Amino acid sequence: MRLVLVLIALSLSALGCSSLPRAADSQKNASFALEHPQETKLGRQFLDESQRRDGESGFHILSAGIDGFLTRVQLARAAERTLDLQYFIFRGDTTGRLLSEELQRAADRGVRVRILVDDGDTVAGDEQILELGRHPNVEVRVFNPFDYRGHNGFLRHMDFLFHEGRLDYRMHNKLMVADNAVALIGGRNVGNQYFQVDPGSQFADDDVFAAGEIAQRLSKTFDEYWNSELAVPSTALPLPEARPTPAPPLSFHGSGVDYEARVASGQPYRALVSDAAALTWSRAEVVCDSPDKKDVVHKKTSGHLMAREVTEAIAGAREELLMVTPYFVPSDGELALLDRLRAQSVRLRILSNSLESAPELAAQSGYSKFRVQLLEAGIELYEVRARLERTRGSGQTRTVSRYGTYGLHAKLYVIDRRRLYIGSMNYDQRSLRINTEVGLIIDSRTLAEQTAERFENMVSPQEAYEVTLRPGTGRPKLVWDTEIDHQRLELTREPSRGLWQREKVKILSMLPIDREL
Repeated sequence: MRLVLVLIALSLSALGCSSLPRAADSQKNASFALEHPQETKLGRQFLDESQRRDGESGFHILSAGIDGFLTRVQLARAAERTLDLQYFIFRGDTTGRLLSEELQRAADRGVRVRILVDDGDTVAGDEQILELGRHPNVEVRVFNPFDYRGHNGFLRHMDFLFHEGRLDYRMHNKLMVADNAVALIGGRNVGNQYFQVDPGSQFADDDVFAAGEIAQRLSKTFDEYWNSELAVPSTALPLPEARPTPAPPLSFHGSGVDYEARVASGQPYRALVSDAAALTWSRAEVVCDSPDKKDVVHKKTSGHLMAREVTEAIAGAREELLMVTPYFVPSDGELALLDRLRAQSVRLRILSNSLESAPELAAQSGYSKFRVQLLEAGIELYEVRARLERTRGSGQTRTVSRYGTYGLHAKLYVIDRRRLYIGSMNYDQRSLRINTEVGLIIDSRTLAEQTAERFENMVSPQEAYEVTLRPGTGRPKLVWDTEIDHQRLELTREPSRGLWQREKVKILSMLPIDREL
């Protein structure tokens, strides 16, 4: 026992102080988005069209996971001068490695590639993206890196525990920009789950293909993060400890997706760039947190907090608000806003994860405390099922849906079916105060109505539970209405993956952790 304590003490001392690597100062040069995007094919096409339309930009929502992946691959192939990628998670799995290969090929033909990744949720194998930084045309930076660079779970947790004040702060942004003319922005990370090709787990999510002037504004947010103090060049960090991590087979077995055929078709990218009419042209607002958000929140410095703009947009609802968020743990102020909307007779409908589909039980424990209060206020509440009876609006194939491992990861707010928010921000306290986020507020009735139609499909009884209160005296009783095998059912026990899952959420709900969720 004494030897174990000595080893622990030595390990903790080896973690060092909580500052960022000093070596970064001498290895880091400022760089910025392509200055003259009109010199590229994408720039000429979409920036000229944007000017003809008086500053409007073109948008298309990609709700199918495989479309999100293919469009990233196709953008990497189309780029002539620059590619900028910013992600909370960039996995070393099949899709992550395929995209990395495309980025390397782009660099081989002279494209400058900048990759900014967060360090909060990395696992063994994800370091493959750091290795790309050895290419002369690729630079990789890590946002707020851990001191400990290995894969030992105990040491990583100890690093976090002793440096929580710094390491709890994460970059949750998701963005890809090609030639400063076309962008993909939304809720998807890079990984098999997010592209809905992994039988073990799939996340419903969305990207917006955004072309024209809006891409330049998104590039400015990338540059702000890229040149921030918290973005540390990968060359200033030791690569994680060596561990055999063989590349996964380049296969989509079990997903119901014929990858080779889809790549050969060139879709959906080909349709999006072949004709400006394939896009919905409208005005939009970029909303983004400052990279030093934690200091802005605590008023130690000035900066921008995107929650203010998103809250203002939500507060403008007059008839209906549709909310899709995987994690719903609102602050007191956000709850008060929803109450005010209900008092103004705004119809308010929320879709989130069920317990059985929940990827994060801690967040689910926070959400579970609000259900009765929301329902008593007249808010309509739905929870996605892990196994879908049908897949309309789900973003994935019927084949992969049969595994019963479906969950929600999209963040969408539709306001009066006229405006749409889409981005990385959940309706929870972590997104409000701790994580940095980015998104768009798009003024488009067309896109808002498309997303509302998707919402209606996702809350159908074949794909979701409608959570209601059973009338009667005494303590309110929750029930879950759904349809299984063409039969309508009313469940009085919360759908879950088993007794232990329910009990764990009960235990977590007793802990004072809501401000971290």
